[in-house]
Amino acid sequence: MIALGGQKTVRSQAASQDKGSKIGVASAATEGCGAAEGGRGPTVLLSYSKEVLEKSPLGSFMYFLPLISPVAMGREVSPDNQQQVGVISYERKVTARSFSVTCEFEMLGDGFNRYTFDSLAMIAMCAAALTKGDTLTQVLDYINLEGKGFGSIQIRGTVNGPVQTVTEVELEFNGRRRQSPVTIGLYEVKRKSGLFEYKNRSDEMVARVNSLSFKRGENPRMGITVASIGKKGDNGLLSHIKAAIANLFIKPVEVDSHGNETLLKFGYALLKQEPAFTFPKAANLKDVKIAAATPKLGWQPEASE
Repeated sequence: MIALGGQKTVRSQAASQDKGSKIGVASAATEGCGAAEGGRGPTVLLSYSKEVLEKSPLGSFMYFLPLISPVAMGREVSPDNQQQVGVISYERKVTARSFSVTCEFEMLGDGFNRYTFDSLAMIAMCAAALTKGDTLTQVLDYINLEGKGFGSIQIRGTVNGPVQTVTEVELEFNGRRRQSPVTIGLYEVKRKSGLFEYKNRSDEMVARVNSLSFKRGENPRMGITVASIGKKGDNGLLSHIKAAIANLFIKPVEVDSHGNETLLKFGYALLKQEPAFTFPKAANLKDVKIAAATPKLGWQPEASE
């Protein structure tokens, strides 16, 4: 199980570790990559055909990531980032009792956006949920978005008279048979001297994400499907076989309820073909920095000393 959700309140069980990334000081360039301002998050411009394409920075479009995260996150942006997203097609179907919307989007431009999870909080949360053994497995390290491609947002909901309610939002990143540009880093960590520490992590893996899904409910969870999972740089047949097996056992993981509700509101804005959507400010997004160098696809943090 990918360890993104779990206990809402946890106690620290590990020392804070430096992930070894060489980061420059954040500059005004981050504003063009979707940085939040004041009490609000970024605004995503919405168009509904390629002829009148409105593009937004990828960091704005993916701002829901720190909103759904149960722990603090940092965000690193490549220098001179050119990543943008725009909705290029729109299809809506409405019946007396239900509706569905499909929006295809295109991911454009060079660069990367990388979201790193606070290792201290993530390890502590996973350790609190551990029922047996001395090893935490598939702990989430980072989410990296790098590369061009196509994807879609699918919105489903119910109709009760004049009231339309969004019940599910699903994002797919492997449209038109293109490889998804979204990868996540995973690792395991064994207990040493009574502690789980990030510096003792091992078995680091990279999974390429095909889709994320969100549903309305009292205890919201995020569904995940992956295209491949393996060691850094491994994209062969075995990694795809592992992913097919993993998809059978990956359970939906707990996410922040406020972030989940925001995704449903974003879906409603698309249903109504609103011209823009402004995210609320993400309390868990602690900083936005300009990275010193561009990593290759499947980036992983350097080992701590």
